[in-house]
Amino acid sequence: MDKREFLKASGVLAAGSMLSHVLPGQEPAGPRENWAGNITYSTDRLLTPGSLEEVQQAVKTTAKMRALGSRHSFNTIADSRSAQISLKRLDQMTIDDKAKTVTVGAGVPYGKLAPFIDARGYSLQNLASLPHISVAGAIATATHGSGLTNRNLASAVAALEFVTANGEVATLSRAKDGERFLAAVVGLGAYGVVTRVTLDLLPSYQMAQSVYEHLSFDNLKDHFEAIYGSGYSVSLFTLWQNHEATQLWIKRRILPGAKNEWPPEFYGAKLATRKVHPVAGHDAEPCTEQQGVPGPWYERLPHFRMNFTPSSGRELQTEYLIPREHAYEAILAVEKLRDQITPHLFITELRTIAADDFWMSTAYRRDSLAIHFTWKPEWPEVGKILPQIEKQLEPFEPRPHWAKLFTLPPATLQSRYRKLDEFKAFLKTCDPDGKFRNEFLAANLYSS
Repeated sequence: MDKREFLKASGVLAAGSMLSHVLPGQEPAGPRENWAGNITYSTDRLLTPGSLEEVQQAVKTTAKMRALGSRHSFNTIADSRSAQISLKRLDQMTIDDKAKTVTVGAGVPYGKLAPFIDARGYSLQNLASLPHISVAGAIATATHGSGLTNRNLASAVAALEFVTANGEVATLSRAKDGERFLAAVVGLGAYGVVTRVTLDLLPSYQMAQSVYEHLSFDNLKDHFEAIYGSGYSVSLFTLWQNHEATQLWIKRRILPGAKNEWPPEFYGAKLATRKVHPVAGHDAEPCTEQQGVPGPWYERLPHFRMNFTPSSGRELQTEYLIPREHAYEAILAVEKLRDQITPHLFITELRTIAADDFWMSTAYRRDSLAIHFTWKPEWPEVGKILPQIEKQLEPFEPRPHWAKLFTLPPATLQSRYRKLDEFKAFLKTCDPDGKFRNEFLAANLYSS
């Protein structure tokens, strides 16, 4: 793999993510693309309000629009043929020590939020894999970290402020709004423009991580829970060859007085004696510290260091969430396609997410295994592989990540969300004429 491909792989594995040649906070000249470069947006009209009042005015005076976050969507969920609105200038952060919450503007990325709250002695339960991702955008698409007992990032939301289609400001909170709150948090940008998010805070904590190499998939049959429960956050990486995970990344919280010990062998996998990159043979310098070295929570939860920014990259991403009780069978089902998958693959990550109650969450009421593919930028080939993967996973009713590539028919996708009709009724109350509905939502939520 050459340097260009290395940068692709390293950024991808930091969070299953990648920055393009356009860095966060910059506006490109000419046609605008998503981070991966596989999407060119259908409009050159980008609104960039700097206050709540300006957001209201923009919404009132624009017939159709979509909110644009950090451009880390690999499909057209954020696209618009009319106008896009960026909230990056809404970057205020305020901590409420009494309530143990932080309220952030919709433009705030996790990379800015995490050190801010840590300096005040706080943390989040989970963290977006790539720190440049905006908090509001990650929540809207049910983006997640990992852990048997860790729910997706939206689970930290205590309240939302948003602008409805008529330009009015509305708020919803967990404490007061019940079902409407559960409808709105993972909202797909479909009911309004979110301007502020309030998140629950936890006390800051220290973490350490180590990597084990060459874990046979055979161990997952009888020891899945023990393996994935061996750390606060656990990820397996595989190329689908040799019936193994090439690497097992275990991240553990360091509790006061507890020993920070790592056995030399774990279910037959060997403890790495050097810092490693998820793609074997590549420089591990961008990776977060390993070999059990303790550090702040926000410097260990990602696979790559928060201050590491790839300068270029093109790739595609796909992810399916399936019920965790079928995890081993699903892994074996995908493995049957290994010889079709591997030639077009950078890496696959296997991680767990706990169930939540948000209506449109991919983990709605299902403890889940996420099967995340980072592909080479070869859409003609990948586009042919995805239906095969989806067919293999069909017995387990996969839910694809809302911001990544999939080919499930709309009727099949809709059948996976039991609260879809109620969600569309909620959208009608905030956006009766479909101001925030684009072709992606029309196809996947409303067509059959």
